[in-house]
Amino acid sequence: MRTKNDEELFRLVKKKNRHALEELYDRYGKLVYSYAYKFSNNQLEMSKEITQLVYLRLWTTQSHYVASKGKFINWLLTITRNICLDYVKKERRHKFLGNVDTIEHIADPKNKIDEHIDAQLIHNAKLKLTEKQRRLIDLLYWKGCTLQEIAEIEQEPLGTIKSRLHQSLKQLRLSMEGRSDNEK
Repeated sequence: MRTKNDEELFRLVKKKNRHALEELYDRYGKLVYSYAYKFSNNQLEMSKEITQLVYLRLWTTQSHYVASKGKFINWLLTITRNICLDYVKKERRHKFLGNVDTIEHIADPKNKIDEHIDAQLIHNAKLKLTEKQRRLIDLLYWKGCTLQEIAEIEQEPLGTIKSRLHQSLKQLRLSMEGRSDNEK
């Protein structure tokens, strides 16, 4: 197994070859763990769990690594980053739901109204975007896709997606500023 390159090993992992997975772990396990450790602010247990989740994802994933698109380690660290983000979101959600019962004060109704007005402003500003711009914003901010993943979904170059994002955010900002100026 040590003579095989990363792409060959991953193909074997997709065929459920345990030795290939072990070889990838031997090659990159410390790096994945180190990334998770730094991401988690030096939390040992969280880092271990994230590392396990990364290699579990390799074992169960339906996605494919393509060597022509970049190095395997970069692809693996992207997976690691995504799992770290998912893990943190899950932890926050769990903590929030755990704390809901302990809230002792009554929410300020003015804040609820402000939140509703802000949500309506954002919604109206999004309506001024093109369909492709709205889809980009939804995929990036609500579905958690990376720009590279969006480029693949939209079947467009990454540069086009980045440019569209820049223009979309600029248009949203201008719409929001214009709306708030009218209300003052």
